[in-house]
Amino acid sequence: MKIRLVAVGQRMPTWVENGFNEYARRMPRECALELVEVAAAKRGRARSATQLLAEEAGNLLAVVKPTEQVIALTEQGRQYSTLELSRQMKAWLQGGRDMVLLVGGADGFAPEVLQRASSTWSLSRLTYAHPLVRVVLAEQLYRAWSVLQNRPYHRGD
Repeated sequence: MKIRLVAVGQRMPTWVENGFNEYARRMPRECALELVEVAAAKRGRARSATQLLAEEAGNLLAVVKPTEQVIALTEQGRQYSTLELSRQMKAWLQGGRDMVLLVGGADGFAPEVLQRASSTWSLSRLTYAHPLVRVVLAEQLYRAWSVLQNRPYHRGD
């Protein structure tokens, strides 16, 4: 299984790239983690939020393959503990489908993106800066995988 994080926004600060790459590098081949950046919609006075969302939806959905399982990260999504996420990761691995985790832009997702998603996931009830989400998500996926492998990275629960 391959996991692709498809995120709105390009040209992230070096610390974001380094943080994401550190955890992606630690992931094994059987659940490799890859980042795909898509362009954010250009903001302007003449453009409504609906227009911006539609443009970003097109950018996101253009890179999603028909065979991939899609999970959208939203505030309203399901929250997992570390052990729950590791059990979910086990189910994903057993399912054998490649996965796409979608991170939207500042305005969230257009309805068509949420319709394409098989589920939604919330990292927290807190609001994170979009660049930070990439690093937190990569770390949490690595943590869940390390729990499955009985590696000492995670302590607790």
